[in-house]
Amino acid sequence: MTKDYNSQCSPESTAPGGSKATFGSCCKFTMFGDLFDEDFSFLSINQYGKPKLKLKDAEPPLPRENTNISGIRNQGGTCYLNSLLQTLLFTPEFREALFSIGPEELGSLEDSNKPDSKVRIIPLQLQRLFAQLLLLDQQAASTTDLTDSFGWNSDEEMRQHDVQELNRILFSALETSLVGTSGHNLINQLYHGIVVNQVICKECKNVSERQEDFLDLTVAVKGVSGLEEALCNMYVEEEHFEKDNLYRCGACSKLVEATKSAKLRKLPPFLTVSLLRFNFDFEKCERYKETRCYTFPVRINLKPFCEQTELDDFEYIYELFSVIIHKGGCYGGHYHVYIRDIDELGNWQVLVEESYLNDENEDLKDTENTQEKENPLPILKNILSEEGSTEIAVDQLAQKFLEKNGVSWNKKYRKQYGPIRKYLQTHSQVFLLTSDERKVKMNDQSHPQNDSVNMTSEKTSTAIMGHSSESHWFDLNDSKVQPIKEKEIEKQFQGNESAYMLFYRKSQMTRPSEARGNPRYRVPSHLLNEMDAANLRLQKRRAECNLVDNNIDLHLHIHSRYKLYNGALHPLLPQKESVLDLTIDKRQTLGDLQQLVFQLLEFWEGDLVLSLAKRLPAGLHIYQTLEGDSALSDIGLFDGADIFVWNGKEVDGVEVQTGIDHEPVLINVLHLAGHNEGRRGQQFIESQHVFSFSSNLRTVCETLTSPKGIILKNHSGSEKETEKWKVIPEEDMKKTLRNIGLTDGSSILVLDSHDQSMVNVAGGNLTSFTHDISWLQVKNFCRLEPEEVQVKITATIETMMADIRLKAIEEMQLEKELVNNTCLRPINRNGKLLCPVPEDYTVKEAELKMGSLLGLCFGKAPTATQLFLYFLVGHDLHSSPEMEIVVEENTSVKECLNLMLKKAGLAGNSWHLRKIEWCYDDGKALNEEDATLKELNICSGDTLNVAEGKLPPKGFLKIPVWWYNLFSQLVGRRNMQDQVNCISNNMGALGLSASGDSSTFIQSEVDRYYVGSIEISEEAFLEDLKIQEFSVPLPEFLRVWTMENKHLCKLLRNNKQQLHELKLGSRTEICIELLHKEENLGPKDLLLRVQMGIPGERDYYHPVDLIWDISKECTASALRQRIAAYYSLPVEKIEIAKYFPDKFEWMPISSWTQQVSKRKKKKSDSLQMGPYSLKDGDIVGVKNLLLDGSKDFSTVKDDIGKQMQKKLAEDKTRTKQTDCVQNDSFSGRKVTKHHRPEVALSISVGVFS
Repeated sequence: MTKDYNSQCSPESTAPGGSKATFGSCCKFTMFGDLFDEDFSFLSINQYGKPKLKLKDAEPPLPRENTNISGIRNQGGTCYLNSLLQTLLFTPEFREALFSIGPEELGSLEDSNKPDSKVRIIPLQLQRLFAQLLLLDQQAASTTDLTDSFGWNSDEEMRQHDVQELNRILFSALETSLVGTSGHNLINQLYHGIVVNQVICKECKNVSERQEDFLDLTVAVKGVSGLEEALCNMYVEEEHFEKDNLYRCGACSKLVEATKSAKLRKLPPFLTVSLLRFNFDFEKCERYKETRCYTFPVRINLKPFCEQTELDDFEYIYELFSVIIHKGGCYGGHYHVYIRDIDELGNWQVLVEESYLNDENEDLKDTENTQEKENPLPILKNILSEEGSTEIAVDQLAQKFLEKNGVSWNKKYRKQYGPIRKYLQTHSQVFLLTSDERKVKMNDQSHPQNDSVNMTSEKTSTAIMGHSSESHWFDLNDSKVQPIKEKEIEKQFQGNESAYMLFYRKSQMTRPSEARGNPRYRVPSHLLNEMDAANLRLQKRRAECNLVDNNIDLHLHIHSRYKLYNGALHPLLPQKESVLDLTIDKRQTLGDLQQLVFQLLEFWEGDLVLSLAKRLPAGLHIYQTLEGDSALSDIGLFDGADIFVWNGKEVDGVEVQTGIDHEPVLINVLHLAGHNEGRRGQQFIESQHVFSFSSNLRTVCETLTSPKGIILKNHSGSEKETEKWKVIPEEDMKKTLRNIGLTDGSSILVLDSHDQSMVNVAGGNLTSFTHDISWLQVKNFCRLEPEEVQVKITATIETMMADIRLKAIEEMQLEKELVNNTCLRPINRNGKLLCPVPEDYTVKEAELKMGSLLGLCFGKAPTATQLFLYFLVGHDLHSSPEMEIVVEENTSVKECLNLMLKKAGLAGNSWHLRKIEWCYDDGKALNEEDATLKELNICSGDTLNVAEGKLPPKGFLKIPVWWYNLFSQLVGRRNMQDQVNCISNNMGALGLSASGDSSTFIQSEVDRYYVGSIEISEEAFLEDLKIQEFSVPLPEFLRVWTMENKHLCKLLRNNKQQLHELKLGSRTEICIELLHKEENLGPKDLLLRVQMGIPGERDYYHPVDLIWDISKECTASALRQRIAAYYSLPVEKIEIAKYFPDKFEWMPISSWTQQVSKRKKKKSDSLQMGPYSLKDGDIVGVKNLLLDGSKDFSTVKDDIGKQMQKKLAEDKTRTKQTDCVQNDSFSGRKVTKHHRPEVALSISVGVFS
């Protein structure tokens, strides 16, 4: 029987919100809810802000830091959980008691999905997490599996709760999970204590007492100075009943004077103390946190507070071993924990060494703290000692270092010590390098020559011995773990960051010597094997990733395949044939690279020089020659670097100028083309020229024009100003291109003496034209040419479109007849010709941008009172050719229809007009035939549909129709297409619109084919829709579904129901399913698609329709019986699961229910309710356990779908985070944080007996 442990009864034991802090066997407990929202403001952005992007998805987790203690990753708001879990882990007696319960009692995680299997998931996951924290070589472990076993979703993991509340609920969940096992009394043995409350009558001396069990003591903080004073108030001070406040004595049967007191009757091995830091101010009606000084000792004697005091003093001595700390206020904060490492599993001596070094040399405090955290010297000496006196290559030493340490030198020590070769050189008293510095061995003379080093080591050892009696404390802050001194605890007495929970242990409890420094002590063998295998996999993955990280791709450019032209190197062959790609380890030397190049170029003669090059807009340029024999990473080579292979002097007999001073730059040069007086814009000819950065402007000017010419530079003014051209003064003509600020792509305008007379150069600025300069492209559509004719026309924003058209005809040398019978039409990105631009428009009025592409086409541009329209004929909008027409805006709808029919060569009265929506959906009909196009808001560029049939009367629905075929894989695509054609023909015979677009086809689990649309009165019945429109003998031969987002939604059942009662609107799509036999589903019949799994494969047979009568019950057990009966299988030999296609997930349907809370009313077991929400058309997978033991319902298609969804979600989150950062950066207002409503914390536990 589960006991009810109540917190110590006192006025302070109520939570700030008024709820009492009680502990019970129910698995749902409300105290502070999500009172404490996670506050990450004090942490680094790399850990809790935007996630740091990885270069490779398969990158393994980081190894443990030098403290050798693993942290726990924060899932978003689980710092409170992490702090409590670390406390339990570093309670060795709790950890070992949990490990002592074997799989024969708890079950196996592999069996957790089996029906009716009672696997105790929570203790199993807790065991596994503890093993990972003890043994797995990773910086931080994940609690995802554990929180999943709690039944928490992602929202719960992002919501922070009170750690005191969690402590009680977690113990209750463990107690419930361990019922019927050898660990059923685990919590009681370690944490259970008893408080006795006594009332003594002063007259008859009768003693009335009441016992209370506790797992933790809740003590007041307000109005007391520390823990000992609070305990004294609770268990030493007496309360007197006297005067008006008398006590009714049961023995005296009257009101008497009495005294009331409380004592600790039974002390647990581990004492947990919860501090009531949070209170409620009734005057201000708000919560607040007590931040005053509240002391607590590292060692405490509880003898004064106990009922029995005759035992030895050491029976009452408790030592502090964990302090959970809360930083923040009532409505936000963060938890971390100070923990004493009782078994000395961590590397706490790091702190001692640092402290000693700081005392020795205060001037080098900052550098010594970082350099002495972990010294790689012992690791290197150990590797070389194993080799004896044999020399080994430096690269081989680096590889052995990776294998021994689990992380490469470059990744862990390069930033601090530099390359490994440099580190060996600086420690020449220990290591001896060969003359070429490629091999190394131990220096035999290192010991006598290193007296100072030995002295320092001896001092350090002495310092460590001197501190050996000091307790080893660590600060565990989620993933971050660092050693601290015991005196650091005093900082948590008061303030915004202060102690919140205290954990004491009896001082007489000692640990066996074999447990000291041994994380494998009493860990079950199956977990040891699992962790050892996981460490091997991690080590292998890290080695593979390290190799990938050190590989770089180099692009080799061979000099014989290049020529020097216009100041830069250009390939003689296509790019792929001119470049050799080479992959090499960047830890190798330049000599190794040269040797590889020699091997690639077997017939190379003469000197071989490797130079670093770069691809520029002007061509390839050589910067520097690679020299020395250092590692490739040390000489500046990077992934994707370009290397030029040559003799170091010339290319194809021409000397090459190298270096940054001779870097070629590509300049856009503009010349005035001619005299265009009377026009607003001047015409230019643009050309590109290459010059050296060291060239001066006078040389450039003489090369491009006469010596008396001038150069104007394009520069930008303020943000709201447009581009301007500025004359470069004569005194600056001697400056180089680099000094003047010209770079690749810069534009200069060169004017000779003749050109200068045509513009007004005043004050150094060109004022005749400034920001108006622009250009447009015009393409010829008037006649077919063997080659595409396209010209560039210079214009301004004020240039008339008529002038641009005439200039384009002139430059294309077209016939003069086209002058009066052509127009310009913009071309969009898809190559479609848009509406013609009116002749009297300017470039600005036409909303054309620089570089816009126009088409020169036959026909005149519409006037201001005319409309240019597109139109399509028929219902097949996707395949029908688009036609164009120009009409007056006051033309009526009927007149417009006749003009379009005439242009299309059609006749008859069975036509009407519809306006097509932007997404090319068939829109509303234009019912008002006498209304003008202008009155109906028809604009230029709109698309109309000349649809077959007369205008539908009002009250009619136009419903898109899809054809459904479940068995397309069986009958073949041809048979399915024949059925669709048959339906389409029937619809055409009835005068309905049928689609012939064979591309509108969806194939997934079923085939759906769009066949057109029907028009039917909304007063018609469902059976009218089936019989009249689809020509079936009886309506029972058809199923009609509604569709949403191309998925089946609702099955329409009642044939006698009108369409408007079924809520079929004009936008509702329906899907028709043809049946081979009659079907009349009742209101309590559920239609399911059941598919049997293929044994040994991650796939299914074709689904079958299963009709299930749910009038009696709709439970998991009833469904299992119905499916088992259908397949003639025993009920216990099948597994079933519902498929969620939107999530690509399968949810097993099990008859084993879980107990969420004893206080909560039992929900209905109906599968039509959450989480299954079973409805018509749902897919149910079936596994035959007689042939297939796998419980995995997922398929390969599901894996691919989940990967795509995950990528889309990451992209969406990244975009949202970027938008939030930008909004916060530009917003001047302070964002007010609204507190979320409190939500109860709960842990779901299965029912065990």
